[in-house]
Amino acid sequence: MIRELNANLEQRVEERTSELEVVNKELGAFSYSVSHDLRAPLRSISGFTQILVEEYSSKLDDEGKRICSVIQENSLKMGNLIDDLLSFSRLNRTELKKGLINMKDIVNSAFSELTDESSVKRIQFKMGDICNSSGDPNMLKQVWINLISNAIKYSSKKEKAIITIGCKKEEGYCVYHIKDNGVGFDMAYMDKLFGVFQRLHSQKEFDGTGVGLAIVQRIVLRHGGKVWAKGELDKGAEFYFSIPIISEI
Repeated sequence: MIRELNANLEQRVEERTSELEVVNKELGAFSYSVSHDLRAPLRSISGFTQILVEEYSSKLDDEGKRICSVIQENSLKMGNLIDDLLSFSRLNRTELKKGLINMKDIVNSAFSELTDESSVKRIQFKMGDICNSSGDPNMLKQVWINLISNAIKYSSKKEKAIITIGCKKEEGYCVYHIKDNGVGFDMAYMDKLFGVFQRLHSQKEFDGTGVGLAIVQRIVLRHGGKVWAKGELDKGAEFYFSIPIISEI
């Protein structure tokens, strides 16, 4: 009787898993299609507005010029949103190309790409011991780019931004963390952090599309790990993600 129940349970789990995989693929295809199809009309809106500004500027009053500027600004934001949505929808279809990774090199590379000479002077960047890992180097670099760019952005109002990165081994996982001294967030809304288009701060306060952390979570989940965060308003935030330990470099 127990064996029969277990067999039935396993069958139902397999069926549900199969159904979820189909639904996820359909949602990914839908998101990609919608995002891709939005590009053409958005280019037209942006292009015709640019023509108005360049060729008919003398016929536009100040209010007309302001409206054109608003259209261009929002077209740019929409373009960024579409790009992020396309990136997110591709994650389910992109094959993982796992290899041995020197995580410290990836972190340093990501930080260098996100900063210039002037911004580096404002940021105190600390990196402790970092476990090497196994995974897709391009995807995991995207994780670090998104997390580091968030830390830089949300600590940008501090006179001196402090960003700390570290790692520890815990129960078969490398657990990485990144901490900043920025605006932080209310833990009551933590569940919203990793949702698509979910934002805890307004667009006026900080630019962004609300997709970056969703991409981080999707990549980490595909590597068999998980993502979580801690924060406090005006006292910074700390993000964690885990990657299974497979081998060392």
